[in-house]
Amino acid sequence: MACILHIETSTNGCSVAVSEDGQCIFEQAEQAEKGASAERLGTMADEALSFTDSHAIPFDAVSVSCGPGSYTGLRIGVSMAKGICYGRDLKLVAVPTLELLCVPVLLRETIQEENALLCPMLDARRMEVYAALYDRSLKTVREVSADVVDETTYKQWLDERPVYFFGPGAAKCLEIINHPNAHYIEGIEPLAKWMQPLAERRFLNEQFEDVAYFVPFYLKDFVAIKSKPLL
Repeated sequence: MACILHIETSTNGCSVAVSEDGQCIFEQAEQAEKGASAERLGTMADEALSFTDSHAIPFDAVSVSCGPGSYTGLRIGVSMAKGICYGRDLKLVAVPTLELLCVPVLLRETIQEENALLCPMLDARRMEVYAALYDRSLKTVREVSADVVDETTYKQWLDERPVYFFGPGAAKCLEIINHPNAHYIEGIEPLAKWMQPLAERRFLNEQFEDVAYFVPFYLKDFVAIKSKPLL
C-alpha cells in the first residue's frame, strides 16, 4: 500500500488528507471565502507534510481532485500538487471530482437497489450543473456533462431504474425533478479524505499523470485544440 497526500479544491472549500495503507491518518478541511483557498491550502499542505515528516513516513504520491468544479479552485489545487511532486520527486494521481463525491455515498451503504444509478452534481450557474451517471461499481453510464436541469433531463434513466442525486449541485434540482425513481441524498461534499480508495486504485494500476503537462478538467478541451496540427 502507498502513502498519499490528497488535495481537494473543486469548490470554495479546500481540504487536505494523508492516507497510508488504506487508512486516513491526517485530515484538515475548511470552507473558505471565495478566493481565499490559496492561503489556506498552503497552510494545510505544510501541516500535512510536517506531520508525515515528524513520523518518518515517506510519501509515494500526491493525488489531486481534477474537476469539474471551480476554475480558480482547481487551478490552485493542481498547482500545489504539481509543486509538491516536483519538490519531492513524487508521482501525481488525478481523481475525478464527480467520482470522489460517490465514495461517501457508497461507504454509507444508503443505496440498497442493485441496479441504482449515482448522479453526483456540482453547481455551475443558474440551473446548470456538472453531472455524470455511474453504477454502483463506479462504471460510467454517462460521461461528465454540463446539464441545464429541467424535468426531462434525466428522464430516460429515471424511467428505467432508481437514480440518486447528491453533491453541491443537487439542491437546485429538488423541486424540478419530480419522478418516483428520483432520490436525493443531502450533506455530500467533496473532501480530500474520500479520495483515498480512488487514488490508491490508480496508484496500484500505475495510472500516473505527467507532472509537467497535466491540467485540470476545465483546460482539457483547450489543450486538445491547441495540440492539433495546423492544416
